Amino acid sequence: MRVVIAGAGSVGISIAKELLRNDHEVLIIDKQLNPTHVARTPGARWLEADACETSALEEAGLATCDVVVGATGDDKVNLVLSLIAKTEFAVPRTVARVNNPRNEWMFDETWGVDVAVSTPRLMTALIEEAVSVGDLVRIFTFQQSSATMVELTLPDDSPYAGARVGDVPFPPDTALVGIIREHHPIAPSPDDTLEPDDELLFITAPDVELDLENMLSPGHHVKRGVDEGGVDDHEPAPTVSEPEDADDSEDQAPESKPPAPASGDPHDDSGA
Repeated sequence: MRVVIAGAGSVGISIAKELLRNDHEVLIIDKQLNPTHVARTPGARWLEADACETSALEEAGLATCDVVVGATGDDKVNLVLSLIAKTEFAVPRTVARVNNPRNEWMFDETWGVDVAVSTPRLMTALIEEAVSVGDLVRIFTFQQSSATMVELTLPDDSPYAGARVGDVPFPPDTALVGIIREHHPIAPSPDDTLEPDDELLFITAPDVELDLENMLSPGHHVKRGVDEGGVDDHEPAPTVSEPEDADDSEDQAPESKPPAPASGDPHDDSGA
């Protein structure tokens, strides 16, 4: 598989190293080549260029690559790169890093993004998953289908504690795909039972998440999806914020491209 990565900060370099370890062909684009980063990725090709320039992407050979990854600390760059990759080069798969969760609503097929990866949201989900009992935690959103992977730790007082999986009337478009019990994963069958403190993993649809939570854990619901400013994460924010943490060597998007997300400090990589 041939992969082009834009952004040679810690995120981009880490992705490149993993791909190289799995014998994939990797090319990294960055405006300023860092000899240290080059030395850390033996086997990768490098291109010193602006990842938002079509001519640079032609030189990188985007027309023949399988995946393009926007791994910079600037949401504008990642969006523009994804859009150009899809519309100008018909790249089969685009993956874009989301630096600020308030910009996440833009990272969809409209901007050519197949998979959006929000590090702050993933970290929040992992924290909630570790400490929450009875609350539904969204782990991941499948960008093309809008289906979600969610987790719920079954509380002791759940009406379905002790019930057979086959007897539980899960909401429509919901599949129980895994049970983690005492640190052991279980592939659920209709004859398995749901036990208190089981970690239940589901693939479901966003519009039935609340129904699923209220069914398995009535009275435990905590309002989700609204930030401190009262903005629903699934709706366009009235203003698009700067990413608080940006990568340490990033391309800058041309002013004429996306009007919304503004770039942060290009030398701050603390959130990568």
